[in-house]
Amino acid sequence: MATQHVFTGARVVLPSGIVENGRLVVEGTVIADAAAEAPARPALLPDGTPAGAAGPALRTAADATTLDLTGYWIVPGFVDMHVHGGGGASFSAGTAEEALAVAATHRRHGTTTMAASTVTDRLDDLARQAAVLSELVEQGELAGIHFEGPFIAPCRRGAHDPGLLRDPEPGDVKRLVDAARGTARMMTLAPELPGGLDSVRLLADLGVIAAVGHTDAGYEATAEAVDAGATVATHLFNAMPGLHHRTPGPVAALLEDERVTVELINDGVHLHPAVVGLAFSRAGAGRVAFITDAMAAAGKGDGRYPLGGLEVEVRDGVARLVEGGAIAGSTLTLDTAFRRAVTLGGLPVGHVVRALSENPARLLGVADRVGSLEAGKDADLVILDAEFAVAGVMRRGEWVVEPEVG
Repeated sequence: MATQHVFTGARVVLPSGIVENGRLVVEGTVIADAAAEAPARPALLPDGTPAGAAGPALRTAADATTLDLTGYWIVPGFVDMHVHGGGGASFSAGTAEEALAVAATHRRHGTTTMAASTVTDRLDDLARQAAVLSELVEQGELAGIHFEGPFIAPCRRGAHDPGLLRDPEPGDVKRLVDAARGTARMMTLAPELPGGLDSVRLLADLGVIAAVGHTDAGYEATAEAVDAGATVATHLFNAMPGLHHRTPGPVAALLEDERVTVELINDGVHLHPAVVGLAFSRAGAGRVAFITDAMAAAGKGDGRYPLGGLEVEVRDGVARLVEGGAIAGSTLTLDTAFRRAVTLGGLPVGHVVRALSENPARLLGVADRVGSLEAGKDADLVILDAEFAVAGVMRRGEWVVEPEVG
C-alpha cells in the first residue's frame, strides 16, 4: 500500500482559487485529492484515526502521516524554465554530477521542476553538454534543455562570451536541437540577425520554443518574429532596448501580443517592483513566468564563479562579470521571487502561483504532471509559512525539506 500523507488546515492554492482550511491527500508519488474544504466526516487513516486529528506535528500511523498546517500555505512546486546553476555548480559544466547538484540546490528552495539552461559556447561543446543533460531529462531529473546563446546580438550579449557568438543559421540551430535528442524545450535568439526569422520558423516546426532575447530588434522586427512563431520573451526588459515613447522596441511588442509569455527575474536587481507590476498589469497573470536565470552562486554565497568561459564575481548577492562588470545572471531562488512578489510587489498569491508553476509548466509541456495541485498529478508541493518562507518541500511524494511545524 502506497504511503499516504494527509494535509489539513492550510490555505491551499488550487486552480479554482485559494481555499481556506483546505485538505490535500498524497498517495505514493501523486496527489490523490485536493478538496475545496475539509469534509464534515473526515476520512479515516489506516488505524481508524480521523485524518487531520494529529495536532501540529507530523504523526505516523502504519504507513500514513497526517499534518495539521493551520496558519501555513500549500502551493504547487515551482517550475523554473530558465536556470543555469546553483550550489556552486553549473549545467554548462557538462557533467551529470554538477547538473544534479544544481537541481538539488533549487529543490531545497521549492523548485521541483526545472529546465537546464546553457550559456554561449562552441557548438561542439554545447552538443556535448546537451548529450549529458538529455540523459537526465530522460531519467526525470530535468524537464528539458534551454539553449541561451550563441545566436544572440553582440551589443546585447550581457554575460555571454563575445568571441563565441554567431548568427542563427538554421543548420546550426537544428544541430543543437538534434544533439538534445528530443529534450530541447527552448532556444533564445536574436531574430534580427541573419537567419533569425528562418530559425524561429524552424524551431516552431520542431516543437521547440523560440524565445526572443539578447536582442537589439525594434518593435516591427520583434512583431515579425512573433508572427513567425516566437512565443517567449527571455527575461523581458533585460538585454534588450528599453521601452521608449517614440521607439517602443521589443518590450512593447512582446507585452502586447497574447501569444507571448514574458519571463521576469524578480530579484530586485534586474527589475524594479514597479516594472514587475507593469508587466503583470499588461500581460496578465496567464502570460508571466518568473524565472531565476540563476548562476552557480545561487544558494552558495559571495565569491568568484565560472560562467561558461567567463569569470563572475558575486558581491552582496549580485553577480557581475569580472571583466566589464555586466550583470551575469542572478543568485535568485524562486522562493525569494515568490516572497518579493507578494510582500513587496503586492501581487495576489494566486497570480504569483500561476507565474511560478502553472505557466512555465505549460510552456515546458509538463502541465499534465506538474504545475498545479490536482488529483492525478505528481505530488510536488511547497509549504510556506505566514511570511512566505519555505517550511517544507515535497517532490513526487518524497520530502526534500521535511516540515517542522508546531
